[in-house]
Amino acid sequence: MSTLSIGNSPRSTCVDEAHVQVLNESVAELPPIIVHRATMRVIDGVHRLLAARAAGADEIRVRFFDGDEKSAFVVGVRANTAHGLPLSLAERKRAAVRILRDYPEWSDRVIALATGLSARTVSGLRGCSTAEDPRLDSRVGLDGRRRPVSTEGGRRLASEMLTAQPDASIREIARATGISPGTVKDVRDRMDQGLDPVPAQARSAHRAGSRRQKSDHNGLSPEDVAALLRGIHRDPSLRFTDTGRLVLRWLDANAIGSTERERLVADLPAHTAGVIAELARWYAADLTEFAARLEGRPPPGA
Repeated sequence: MSTLSIGNSPRSTCVDEAHVQVLNESVAELPPIIVHRATMRVIDGVHRLLAARAAGADEIRVRFFDGDEKSAFVVGVRANTAHGLPLSLAERKRAAVRILRDYPEWSDRVIALATGLSARTVSGLRGCSTAEDPRLDSRVGLDGRRRPVSTEGGRRLASEMLTAQPDASIREIARATGISPGTVKDVRDRMDQGLDPVPAQARSAHRAGSRRQKSDHNGLSPEDVAALLRGIHRDPSLRFTDTGRLVLRWLDANAIGSTERERLVADLPAHTAGVIAELARWYAADLTEFAARLEGRPPPGA
């Protein structure tokens, strides 16, 4: 184990001593750590490695990763959203910005899958980040296929080609413009009707995507909340302690989605609305103070 190194972690605080202690006391067999073979750097499993060292172990189970450094970072981020001590929202967002910088051609859904964020949150980060290359007009999706960010440019080009080459097949034009045969057919049909080849929704879709994020609470979408809850439920320092289980039950009880909130607003008896609204405001203020105290705690070992 002495040949293994630690660093380049997506975590802002690389080591949580309390989590190391929980792992050290666990009787369950822990999954192998992931190590970048070229650098012998631990990609995933720093806390497991430190727990093994603290227990005096000479060996630890390892899975090697043979990709490059950028790929290794993505693997580490994805692993840290799937088990163990989950990354915080801020850490996930920082990781997403770095991945956007390294892989600007990846789609929002691909980066969302790697970071445990929602695609809407990644879209908002992409719009705010200087990592976006304005020359990129296509992205690689989950199926590995490259598609245009917006079909507007492809539709314009297809309309020019249909005018200049009326005998060209739909598939030929689709290959030349990078849009689907169905979209080329729609362009041709719109031209036959004397309409603009680009519908209004296609012109505004890309711009709207970066605006949707602003409506989310504190930059957090319902999909983000669900992902964070799933991750924190896997944290053994919460699952296997009384305090942790109390917090998990409390979080679950308050995880009411927007649909449920709308139903409550519509269905609650009118005479209770004022009292419940006052209590909701009190709870909101109390929880805000609780969040501030958590964020103001000194780090472990400080």
